Amino acid sequence: MVANPRQETLRGNRGAILFLFKQVTLQASRTHLAAHPQHTALTRSSVLLPYRCTSDSKQSYAVYRFVISINPSDVAELDATLGNCILHKPMEAAGIFQSVCFVAIKTLSLIEQLQTEAQISILLKPTHLPPLPSYVLSLSAFPFNYSSKRFYMSEGIAIAMGTVTKYTQGARFLCTGETCPFSEGFRYIRVHLPGATESATVRNDFVCGLCSSPLQEDMKFRVLGDKQIVEMIDAKVLHALKGHSNHKSHFRIQTFTVFLRDELANRMTIGNHYKIIGIPACVQNGPQATACIEVSSVQPCKPNGPSFIGENFQYLLSLTSSSCWRFTAMLANVFASQVVPPGTYNTLKLAILLSLVQTCEIESADYLDLLIVTSDTLIIDRLLNYSICLLPRGIRHPSSSDIFPSVSKDKHGTGSASIQACSALLAQGGICYIGDLSSYKKDKLELLQSVLESRTTTLFIPGKKYGEEADQQVTIAVQTNFWSYVDVGSSPKKHIARDSFLIGQMDLSLMPPNLLDVFGLLIYNEFPSCQLSFPVVNHVLQKAINPEAMLYRVSQQFRTQDYEELILFAKNLHVQLSSEAENLIQGYYLASRRVRTDSVHGSKLSASALKILISLSKAHTKLSLRKKVLEEDALIAILLFESSLTLKHGKSALCIEPNAVFPFDLSDENSLQQRDIYLLQCHHQLLQFIGAYGPGTYISTNEE
Repeated sequence: MVANPRQETLRGNRGAILFLFKQVTLQASRTHLAAHPQHTALTRSSVLLPYRCTSDSKQSYAVYRFVISINPSDVAELDATLGNCILHKPMEAAGIFQSVCFVAIKTLSLIEQLQTEAQISILLKPTHLPPLPSYVLSLSAFPFNYSSKRFYMSEGIAIAMGTVTKYTQGARFLCTGETCPFSEGFRYIRVHLPGATESATVRNDFVCGLCSSPLQEDMKFRVLGDKQIVEMIDAKVLHALKGHSNHKSHFRIQTFTVFLRDELANRMTIGNHYKIIGIPACVQNGPQATACIEVSSVQPCKPNGPSFIGENFQYLLSLTSSSCWRFTAMLANVFASQVVPPGTYNTLKLAILLSLVQTCEIESADYLDLLIVTSDTLIIDRLLNYSICLLPRGIRHPSSSDIFPSVSKDKHGTGSASIQACSALLAQGGICYIGDLSSYKKDKLELLQSVLESRTTTLFIPGKKYGEEADQQVTIAVQTNFWSYVDVGSSPKKHIARDSFLIGQMDLSLMPPNLLDVFGLLIYNEFPSCQLSFPVVNHVLQKAINPEAMLYRVSQQFRTQDYEELILFAKNLHVQLSSEAENLIQGYYLASRRVRTDSVHGSKLSASALKILISLSKAHTKLSLRKKVLEEDALIAILLFESSLTLKHGKSALCIEPNAVFPFDLSDENSLQQRDIYLLQCHHQLLQFIGAYGPGTYISTNEE
């Protein structure tokens, strides 16, 4: 790139500009606040133009744009009047900076082509606002204050995002009167201000203020910028999308429009949570008026998890420190006692906890999706509904809407494409609970399979339909875990017992085999609907009579809030895989590939099996509140994964119990000791399995 002499001059004289700025700021602010002169003959309607630099240093520009990041608190310490003006009258404050910059540039002769002060465009970008309620714009409160034209801070989630289009940053107009002195020069400059539409900047009905002749735009000086329209909504809406929530407060849900311009375009990702600073305005679109915010700064908003866990969990952790398995066993045993009795559905509850702590908002995350096979959908649905509420981003997908993003026309009249968010993106960094898979049609199941395999979804935007010259393809990352279940009891298909089924294998012909493979874990609940245990039946009846009743003492010791803190703390732990755990996982993987292989279909292990095993091991380590994955964590992961494989393909040479992780009830210290002995035996059995089927160099086959 060729260096621009004008740019180099500005850099070289930066110290002089700052010195001059300090000298004239106070005087300019007092003069301006008293009576600031009008810079242009036209009423300026709209953030000022970018300072455009090219390799041609002789080219003249209509407007030179300067973006100034400023800390209002620092300015207020030097001059309270100017600091207050920046916060509450940003348009006037921009005029002050405009005057100062014009004087500095002319005094130092930095831009020879600069003729009038109107050619200096200032865009103030506050780094932050005072942490006071009056500077926070509540998007769920009424009324929506868009008339003050000052800076506000707000938070929200991007739920719809348009494609990047062009808008007029500014234009130069000339008087058509030949004898008029304003038929040349830079007297009439139109620039965009917050809340202004395109017609407010560029029209053909402007007239000269001196001779009343029509004004004509000089097209050589029109400058276009990038514009992106984003729909945001208050983060409180997530509570309403959980299907069940402990939050009893009522609030109004309403989207609001955000305009991202120039360097801020594409700074947001649909589904993410952001903190913005901007100026609210009201945009008139025909007979309708839309409240919007012209954004000055965008910051991702990622709430940090708690730095501690509850005292009861700390005490439980100290009591179970003698074993690497006991703490997670007790967590699963007493988990969700508000929904199911303690000691029931332990395998499923452990899998839920592992999936909850294996959630994060990074693209290279270790995901853990759950698919539950059940004929008792009522209890399973209640348990999953309760569990997603433990995360800030737990979304229950309504079956009437789309799971993944869709494209529609922008409702602001631009005619461009707008990408609408969905359950999967609103659950970014959390859980998307999509209900009964058997109720979805083939095309939706195929799309779900594709997303689970790639963790992305691709949208096709036809150019002709949305006013673009070329078609576009937009790829969006899907960073969430998926939960679902298959209701085998209400299926219209007849399930006939076949002799070809292997020991432990279930008839899963309802679902496509490839879709079953992409789910991390396949779980079969312990109790069929016709054989519910007495504690479960008693619990359901007691809750039906008194929903608010606390049936168990453990529900008071380990509250829902305690589990929320535990999960948020555990999910933020960074764990590392030890060499012993890695060798155990790889040995099991290689041995299983040899055992579960036939001459027709090749290996029955999916390509993602190794990744799922590592994800399960890391999840168990996080839930154990440790930072290093041990062999004990890998063993639990292998037992859960082998149980899942048994449901799909039947038992293998590694013959494990149906409830491999919880073979019997956990009622006292003695039962925990027996479970530890049983798991040690499983570890020894696993080592024998690896020694028998996993030694030597593994030879890759064509099926791989």
